[in-house]
Amino acid sequence: MPPAEPGQVNKSSTPRRTAPSGPGGRMRSGSPAGERQTGRETMARPPLRIGVAYDFRNPPDSGIANTELYGTILDQVAWLDGLGLDLVWFTEHHFLEDGYLPSWTPVAAAMAARTKHVRFSSDICLMPFQNPVRLAEDLAVIDNLSNGRIEIGIGMGYAPHEFRGFGIPVKQRVSRTEEGIEVLQRCFSGEKFSFAGKRYRFEDVEIRPGYVQEGGPPIWIAAMSEPGARRAARFGANLLPQGPRAEVLDPWREDMRAAGHDPDSRRVGIIRSCLVTDDPERDWPAVKQAERYRMEVYLRFNRESGDGLATSRDVDRIPQSWVVGDVDHCVAELSAFIAEYGVTDLVTWGVPPGMTAAQMNPHLERFVRDVAPRLKAAAG
Repeated sequence: MPPAEPGQVNKSSTPRRTAPSGPGGRMRSGSPAGERQTGRETMARPPLRIGVAYDFRNPPDSGIANTELYGTILDQVAWLDGLGLDLVWFTEHHFLEDGYLPSWTPVAAAMAARTKHVRFSSDICLMPFQNPVRLAEDLAVIDNLSNGRIEIGIGMGYAPHEFRGFGIPVKQRVSRTEEGIEVLQRCFSGEKFSFAGKRYRFEDVEIRPGYVQEGGPPIWIAAMSEPGARRAARFGANLLPQGPRAEVLDPWREDMRAAGHDPDSRRVGIIRSCLVTDDPERDWPAVKQAERYRMEVYLRFNRESGDGLATSRDVDRIPQSWVVGDVDHCVAELSAFIAEYGVTDLVTWGVPPGMTAAQMNPHLERFVRDVAPRLKAAAG
């Protein structure tokens, strides 16, 4: 999913000097701490998790070889894993000149082999371009490689050039996404099944190897509008909201309750980036430039499709602007944000386009070491 609010930043103008989480969305009852109860569901409140997101975009004029970018990011993730990072998310797009990550599962597998703690997911995997059974097999392999540390975030996509490239009509994106999710859920059940839909037909499918996680990898569904939010609730999924709260968060919560589920037992995740620095005037300009570059492609997608980012409603959007400042400032801003929107999974960009892992490492170290523990303490 694209970040929102290009060029905006919430930063401190006068900076002050100053164990693996359980599977997402599969919280088991039986522990009294943090339990919630509804008419049909009693589940524990998910603990806050903190992560880093990657798109592997490498502008043609960056002077950075793709092999170097991939290698240094893998090193960065292995290092952050040792510091106690909870999550690594990947975004996906196709056919872009800067090498925007088109296939996230191989990268997740490579990182799984070098880490012990972090959980991996997508924000988002573009479902219309996937064979859902083949995807389920890839996830089964990663689930075993990582010992149960894989999740999946799903969305429909909206960039016209991608649908043209894959030879898929844009009008099929809803049906392909919804059938794909249904097939994934059946694959994750571990039982043999057949499926006959409008877009897909499968016979006698049983995924092997089996999944480490009971019920398979937790599923997240992206919502950029009310239909997306209600889709996520219909599938009982965790939520990746992007847009106005009244359209992408509130309808999901309402429909979850109507279905007998406690929305507070599910996860709500978002990319809200944070640059921890005692000198914003020195460190923010390079990141700001990279973010302007990042947003150009999403704005182009929006112009071409008439969909995607709802710029006319920016004033009502759940904020995704960068938070920039010292530790105290970042903790205050992000704690308020987490409480306001019920966020359970907060993720920052790891290496903005054109920048290097080495440039971001000092800021990420402070984010994971100094900011994250205080956010978790505040969230309870």
